Amino acid sequence: MPPEQPVEPPSRLEREFGVPFAGEVLERTKWTQTALKEMPETGRLNWQELFIRSAPVVLDLGCGNGRYLINSAYSRRDCDHLGIDTLPVVIRYARKRGNQRGLSNLRFAVGGGNELLDRWIEPASVAEIHCYHPQPYYDPAQVHRRLITPAFLALVHRSLKPGGLFVIQTDNPGYWKYIKEIVPVFFEFHERIGRWADAPRGRTRREIIAMKKKLPVFRGHGVARTDLTEENALRLAEALPTPIFDADRRLRDLDQME
Repeated sequence: MPPEQPVEPPSRLEREFGVPFAGEVLERTKWTQTALKEMPETGRLNWQELFIRSAPVVLDLGCGNGRYLINSAYSRRDCDHLGIDTLPVVIRYARKRGNQRGLSNLRFAVGGGNELLDRWIEPASVAEIHCYHPQPYYDPAQVHRRLITPAFLALVHRSLKPGGLFVIQTDNPGYWKYIKEIVPVFFEFHERIGRWADAPRGRTRREIIAMKKKLPVFRGHGVARTDLTEENALRLAEALPTPIFDADRRLRDLDQME
């Protein structure tokens, strides 16, 4: 009889559309818990109590299945990370992957980004806020649900430490045109030419899909203006236009792939 062939152990690497997630699935004894199941009944989140240390905090609003935040938490162990999304199903995937990689500097919660900043984030307590591919809402009756508004950007500015970083990305041309008009009011804003150096194949699931479809992806980052007070930011927000634009319904097929 021929010698028995050795059985290869299952891969500890996970891939999505051929692009690996950061880190490996560890032995179960090394797993952790990344679920933030409840927000405080009163007051705001205390980062030192949540992560049992003092470190720069990174937020991902609309984090989806957690690809970007897991990569960041894995590669930047000196930072603490919180991701939030309104869809419980994607948060379940994100938590599972975070747990399996033993990332104690990572938490995920179900909820809205606007509500998180408004109710539970202490002003000037966050180092970075990321927002990748906010839903453009193609139905005119749903336009009021668009996340990127002047009031939201005022909350982002309030939540960031002086000089804190705001990162935003979309594949929707109409949304990007609006973003480029509004974001510079609150941030020293720069449009990025080319892909992210840390993830040339895509920081997020949505970005990977868009690039495979050969759609343009618009990327930018801004540093919170230090000459803008919270009061002045709110006053500016009230005077600026809301996100009314044509989201181009032809792009809805991309949403269905997510």
